[in-house]
Amino acid sequence: MLMIGPPGSGKSMLAARLPGLMPPLDPAEALEVSMIHSVAGQLAGGRLLRRRPFRDPHHSASVPSLVGGGMRARPGEVSLAHNGVLFLDELPEFQRGALEALRQPLESGRAVVARANAHVTYPARIQLVAAMNPCRCGHLGDAALACNKAPKCGQDYQSRISGPLFDRIDLHVEVPAVSPADLSLPPSAEGSAEIAARVAAARAIQAERYRGLAPRSNAEADGEVLEKAASPDEPGRRLLAEAAERMRLSARGWHRVLRVARTLADLEGSSAVRRLHVAEALSYRRLMPGRNG
Repeated sequence: MLMIGPPGSGKSMLAARLPGLMPPLDPAEALEVSMIHSVAGQLAGGRLLRRRPFRDPHHSASVPSLVGGGMRARPGEVSLAHNGVLFLDELPEFQRGALEALRQPLESGRAVVARANAHVTYPARIQLVAAMNPCRCGHLGDAALACNKAPKCGQDYQSRISGPLFDRIDLHVEVPAVSPADLSLPPSAEGSAEIAARVAAARAIQAERYRGLAPRSNAEADGEVLEKAASPDEPGRRLLAEAAERMRLSARGWHRVLRVARTLADLEGSSAVRRLHVAEALSYRRLMPGRNG
């Protein structure tokens, strides 16, 4: 997920809350996460970790610190976040090479660290959450605060993210500025506990769906398994075909829309993927300003 919004709109706070909405680590997941942290020398007291990891490296992080490396080929942040969340704040400020190195782990769920004296593969099945301002000054949409280079400054800033990396992000969410009036509103009727319960129910549906198969969730489904699980109804398939042509979706983009649509249906408790689910999944794949189709 990529959140785009002005400074102070709550992007970092929203990212930090995400692990609390995810189900607790099951025993197998806890063992995997603890082994990775043990190899990295970050397992306090030798006890198994029970909470899902949340890693938020600074944008000055190098390629080895993100994907792993060094003399002993230790795991990087993408593996330390395995079964949890990797949060990259100010995404365009990261080194281009570091961001491009994330492409393979995001696709395969594994980080391969190759060195002259070692060749190691670490698990890296993560929820990538990134945040960025719409431009360097952060106020592209506010004429009173934006710099005199708008809108070109926004196009230049956002184009630091390559097309292949952008294509691997399923959800693109615009986070609006928070006004003083917003702060005085009463809290939402649905809190974190209620949302977490809906997420847990959807994950339980997926666990039953993929019982005995390699995938453990919709995010890992591919090929015939994905086609069988996420094939939409006829109106949904027509909408997806039309949108794929108009938006010039890649094969990867097509499959990612199906995964998101299947998950939206699970959250609703629907056994079928309908046109409404496909439409919502497509709405999250907006093109960045200045990005040619």
